Amino acid sequence: MKYIPAIVVVGLLALAACVTTGPGGKTSVILISDEEEVAIGKEVDAEVRSKEKIYGDAQWQGYLNEVGQKIVKVSDRQEIEYHFTVIESDQINAFATPGGYVYFYTGILNLMDNEAEMAAVLAHEISHVVARHSVQHLQKALGIQLLASVALGEKSAGTIGQITGVLAGLWLNGYGRAYELEADEYGVFYMKEAGYNPDGARTMFQKLATLSGDSGEQGWFEKLTSSHPDTQERLSKIDAQIAAMPRSVDNLPQNAERYKTMKNRLPKSDP
Repeated sequence: MKYIPAIVVVGLLALAACVTTGPGGKTSVILISDEEEVAIGKEVDAEVRSKEKIYGDAQWQGYLNEVGQKIVKVSDRQEIEYHFTVIESDQINAFATPGGYVYFYTGILNLMDNEAEMAAVLAHEISHVVARHSVQHLQKALGIQLLASVALGEKSAGTIGQITGVLAGLWLNGYGRAYELEADEYGVFYMKEAGYNPDGARTMFQKLATLSGDSGEQGWFEKLTSSHPDTQERLSKIDAQIAAMPRSVDNLPQNAERYKTMKNRLPKSDP
């Protein structure tokens, strides 16, 4: 990477935006512009598509996009374009990359029983994008010199490789306790605002936590830690958040029948 003078770095820091990163006016200092974040997202999307099998069912791709866009419309970050993609794999996983790219494996979709449960996981991943968790992690992991090169349009193959490497670690291990708890909270709020029964978050996350515990492996819900108490803390916080909502939310739909019809189209996971 070309050496960047300190004065340029200082200038970039001075221009760093304090942007909205969550409900209620929450803001954070972000060093990468939306344009640069989206550019990074496109590079990572090409990498994902080169290594994963994109599910060939257009109806499913449209369905995931439809529900995802409903949540985007009530989120605190609507100025970028979001892309939702189903990957054909038994993995019980979903992840988001910078710039609004969200991916679901058919394995996790097979585990769901209604649209509200899918909305819960979608809202969680969209919340990572809203909060710019990937970007914040990159800022900490890669440092100002590399980020300055990105901001100046000097993205080399090596730079993209470093970025992809850091992001791959996030997909495998999660964003860390604080960021995952934040995405839980925002996600429950956004799914409710989009008109979904937030009980879908409770049932889905309990299902995932139980599955992870039974298998002895770290699953989607336990990415921040494999310890049982922290899993219970996440479930307790979700329960408390839902309990504090007006009880009118209990009448919001879960759309079980529609989801059942779509689920029958999915390739079945191996036992």
